[in-house]
Amino acid sequence: MDITSFFSGPSYEIILKLFTALLLGMSLGVERAIAGKTAGMRTYGLVTMGAALFVIIGVLASGGYSAQTLVFTDSSARITAAIIQGIGFIGAGLIFFKDTKISGITTAAGIWVAAGVGAAIGYGFYCLAIVTTLFALFAFTALWYIENKVKAFARSFENDND
Repeated sequence: MDITSFFSGPSYEIILKLFTALLLGMSLGVERAIAGKTAGMRTYGLVTMGAALFVIIGVLASGGYSAQTLVFTDSSARITAAIIQGIGFIGAGLIFFKDTKISGITTAAGIWVAAGVGAAIGYGFYCLAIVTTLFALFAFTALWYIENKVKAFARSFENDND
């Protein structure tokens, strides 16, 4: 794809994919920022958009997007696998051990999901990406609330048995 054809029809879809990935990633990062975590809107947005970019590059290098079906080759599958491994490495750097307490696991898992959302968008699976984002937001918010209630119940149960 040369610069003169960049603003033609198929390029708009690529730009839309990158923008959608950025927005979905940022929506995941908003919750993390509110929770006071180090990885927030910018980190999540960049991870999601970066994953989408690498998938788009893989698809384009493998023959591009056809009008009827997506060209999915072994090359684009290898790029997707590399994204998963690379994000795993980044996620490992987010996990901290202090004494017996572990922190950063939810953020690392969220970054991993954000990369998956970006990859889904890169392949054109918009509905899958949106539903996954909604489920991840549910996990970040509603499950956090439920988990804290369960922990409080368990602590009160332990205190009653002492």
